[in-house]
Amino acid sequence: MMRTVAAAGAALALGWSGAAQGAEFLFGAYAHDVTFIGEAIGSGAAGREGGVDIHLGVRSDRIEQIFGGPQAHAFVSINSEDTSNFVAAGLSWPIGLTERLYVRPGLGLAYTDGEAGLPPVNEPGLPPEEVARRLELYNTRIDFGSQVLFQPELSLGYRFTERFSAELSWVHISNAQIFHQGKNQGLDDAGVRLIYSF
Repeated sequence: MMRTVAAAGAALALGWSGAAQGAEFLFGAYAHDVTFIGEAIGSGAAGREGGVDIHLGVRSDRIEQIFGGPQAHAFVSINSEDTSNFVAAGLSWPIGLTERLYVRPGLGLAYTDGEAGLPPVNEPGLPPEEVARRLELYNTRIDFGSQVLFQPELSLGYRFTERFSAELSWVHISNAQIFHQGKNQGLDDAGVRLIYSF
């Protein structure tokens, strides 16, 4: 499944970067399923999975026809422990704070190959080995409830040169009780992105 997500993301990124002018290439390394952000702002991180997420993607030039002139983005996130990988696409708005410092809120949609509907542990009549298997899943995997998810993000960036920037970045995915009713465990990624403009 990870290969499918990675291939889809790579194809999207390569196709888009070839078509866009003034685009940006993104490379990021993130802590996977961090909980300190979820506790701080209530974004619903499960704190059940680990590893490092590598983000690879592109952003378009600014789209002046849309309010605020956002940039479109598309990226793939690949987890080092092959748990919840995802692809995402959406819009983000760079807002200058100084000549080089900026903040960038964004919103998109994502698709994950992670779990979406873990079987209940307390189902009557289960043999002990099945209970143990389900309990292990419950304790080590995020149950997204849906594989199609919302993808809000927020970054603080610094432009070193005309071509190179770096961003402290938070990316969240969850169903927001819209794509699914019931389970709404989410994933919070926190890390650093390097950006090359071309």
